[in-house]
Amino acid sequence: MKLEKILLPVDFSEQGDGAAQQAAALARHFHAGLILLHVNPIQVAALMLPDAFSGPIDTGWITALEAQGRKELDSYHQSDLAGIDVKKIVVTGDPAACVVDFAHREKPDLIVMPTHGYGPFRRFLLGSVAAKVLHDVEAPVWTGAHLQKTSQPMWKRIGKVICAIDLRTAEPVLRWARDFASEFKAELLIVHAVEDRKGPVSAAEAHEYILCLQRKLSIAGEVLIEEGNPAQVVQAAANRRNADLVVIGRSPREGASGRLRTNAYSIVRDAPCPVVSV
Repeated sequence: MKLEKILLPVDFSEQGDGAAQQAAALARHFHAGLILLHVNPIQVAALMLPDAFSGPIDTGWITALEAQGRKELDSYHQSDLAGIDVKKIVVTGDPAACVVDFAHREKPDLIVMPTHGYGPFRRFLLGSVAAKVLHDVEAPVWTGAHLQKTSQPMWKRIGKVICAIDLRTAEPVLRWARDFASEFKAELLIVHAVEDRKGPVSAAEAHEYILCLQRKLSIAGEVLIEEGNPAQVVQAAANRRNADLVVIGRSPREGASGRLRTNAYSIVRDAPCPVVSV
């Protein structure tokens, strides 16, 4: 596996601290460049004013805010980022749109970011920025609801990788999980959920198809097929096996619901470890 450019959106939050540490560990392991992108979440409303009030708008305050953002980035996680090729960028606008536009333009190999849910229904939410990025970008996105700081180097903690597959989009997900697990010499477990015994594909047929994919892609690893809700099956497997990472797929095309399907949304939200959406 080769990661050359990693994008880390920075919002200076506690969860963002954990994401920064993991992004730094990945960049160091892969000798990748790391882009820190901070977005000043400010939108200037378009006002309907009489012609007498028309004229140039003073945007000096935006320049000042961006200068302050760059100053904060200069001191951001200095010890974690030491020795890494880091590029720091500050822009102003809608955070989700800016991250998506930047990713489309710069084409990073991986985006690392936390999720944010707020209020009494936090367990039902992904942060709006994370949700937008997951829906709209093409690059793999490494995220999670439990990104916290740790004193242990991440590359020493990647021992078990779960690849949760939908049979319709299994190949690219399996390739990514295979290459990542191989890079860290980690155990790979392939998980597939059969939601309905009377569905179009039985558990036995799914198992045979997955075995064919394993032979085709030269992937070794245990296959676990269980009946039930996909998000719950994956979450339970990740808990039982103490998974360090879950890899899932997204739709290859954007539609009315974006690239992230309902089951993928739930997996990202509830998984006990980071999730990479490919």
